[in-house]
Amino acid sequence: MSQFLFAFGMILLTVIAYFAATQLYKRYSYSFLIPILTTTILIIITLEVLQIPYKSYMIGGQWINSLLGPAVVSLAYPLYKQRHFLMNHLFPIFGGVLVGAISGMVSVGILAKMFGFSHPLTLSIIPKSLTTPVAIEVARGLGGNVSMTIIGVMIAGIFGAIAAPTIFKYIRVHSPIGRGIALGSTSHALGTAKAAEYSELTFSMSSVSMTLCAIIGSFLGPIIVGVFHF
Repeated sequence: MSQFLFAFGMILLTVIAYFAATQLYKRYSYSFLIPILTTTILIIITLEVLQIPYKSYMIGGQWINSLLGPAVVSLAYPLYKQRHFLMNHLFPIFGGVLVGAISGMVSVGILAKMFGFSHPLTLSIIPKSLTTPVAIEVARGLGGNVSMTIIGVMIAGIFGAIAAPTIFKYIRVHSPIGRGIALGSTSHALGTAKAAEYSELTFSMSSVSMTLCAIIGSFLGPIIVGVFHF
């Protein structure tokens, strides 16, 4: 019973922290205040103050984590609503996602080599632009460390969601297709959440880009590692 109550407490902590972060973001809509980032910071501070190990937190946190799969599947609904538009622009969308997937993997591999990262760490962060469940499996297949992969995915998602508005402004990207493809293929689910703030079409483009990037990335990962010797 005590473990059940503790697990419920960790779930409640996460929900309250996210609700507070969401209200803060609604009031002050700065990119660096996106709920996923502020929620993470709030939870880390709380765990540190209360001296609760991460392993203990995950007794409850694992139940929230298990909702990740259904949340990704739910993105199929906006895709269905935009199916005719997607079919009419299939080649530009596929081409944009392909370029995004390749550049995302190759660039992080090159940077890892430049900064002298170890081979296992390099393999771990190569799939950082894929959605978490897929990135984990790709990293395992490449021989990387799953824990480092998750960190890489989080950093890519948070940085992309924060930097996207500024990048779009300065390089004058106003197209819903362009914004959606950029967010979905580089920042996966977090980028897709950011895309929802622009329009339903941008959200749909980001959803399909995230899905296509996950599929393409699953095949590209071993090929890119082999070709560039990461």
